[in-house]
Amino acid sequence: MLPKMLTLLPAFLSYFAVAVALLAVFFLVYVNVTPYDEMALIRQGNTAAAVSLSGALFGFAMPVANVIAHSDTLADLAAWGAIAGVIQILTYLVARFALPHMTQDIPAGKVAPATFLAGLSLTVGLTNAACMTY
Repeated sequence: MLPKMLTLLPAFLSYFAVAVALLAVFFLVYVNVTPYDEMALIRQGNTAAAVSLSGALFGFAMPVANVIAHSDTLADLAAWGAIAGVIQILTYLVARFALPHMTQDIPAGKVAPATFLAGLSLTVGLTNAACMTY
């Protein structure tokens, strides 16, 4: 068992590294699309910012995890990961359109719009992940 695991270790490390890079890029893009500084708000104890950002990250990670489980190449992972990221950003923009005060509510610590955004991000991420099964 151990020798087989050792032969698979390079593939694991490659997929894991690409997934972490995708998560980092998504995180950087997402926090730059939102008009508030999630990390500063989270450091200040703002639960709403933590809930909304966590939902976006989970919503992005679900399709990435699904692609890892079903892809044949790292290029597939990178391409589908980019698509998942675009879809999550669009999800944020739709939520922002639906709740125009969300950009003030989340920095103010209002958890209801943050929870809606997180739930929407998770729902879209789960649907996105299911669509990426091939």
